[in-house]
Amino acid sequence: MGTPGSSGVPRPSTKGRPRDSSRDLAILDATLALLTEVGYEQLSMEAVAGRSGAAKTTIYRRYPDKAALVAAAVERRGPAKPPPPRGKNLRADVHALTAWLARNISEQDVGLLGALFTGMRNDPRLAQAMRRILRRDETAMTDNLGHPTAEPLAPGAATLFAEVAPALIVHRVVVVGEPCDAAFVAHLVDDILLPLLRRT
Repeated sequence: MGTPGSSGVPRPSTKGRPRDSSRDLAILDATLALLTEVGYEQLSMEAVAGRSGAAKTTIYRRYPDKAALVAAAVERRGPAKPPPPRGKNLRADVHALTAWLARNISEQDVGLLGALFTGMRNDPRLAQAMRRILRRDETAMTDNLGHPTAEPLAPGAATLFAEVAPALIVHRVVVVGEPCDAAFVAHLVDDILLPLLRRT
């Protein structure tokens, strides 16, 4: 029952029903599945509604547009927490972080990655939302890089790692089509990343 307004007409209650988390998960899972199947351009709110069993109005109440919906779906699927540095030496910490990153990227569906790249190129709203997510994840990934090891890092080492390591891993997985095996991770660490990260 609403509360009476100044005119004596009851106002609707602003409390509303609690949000259904299972419905949220169904919507986001359907979004990722369809994004992989049909790509960003062909993805529609109607298709997500049909796949998830949610009303289109329910989806629009949660997400104002397709870009916001896709960004929310990707954010929920975010990577696990990176391994903390053990401080034994810089090489061991960089190797552990790179191997973790390679596993996380390799576990992503190539079709999903391609759909996101295409969507970011064609939709500035999606690009802005995805860059916000990526910056947050990069910060979490590189916050403790080089600590507590005493080995000095080059200026901007964390930024260099966040730019170079994911790019080369994505290139390996998506473009070359080869696995990020132990030999590739060791090559990436020893021949590319450590020369960039170490203070000379």
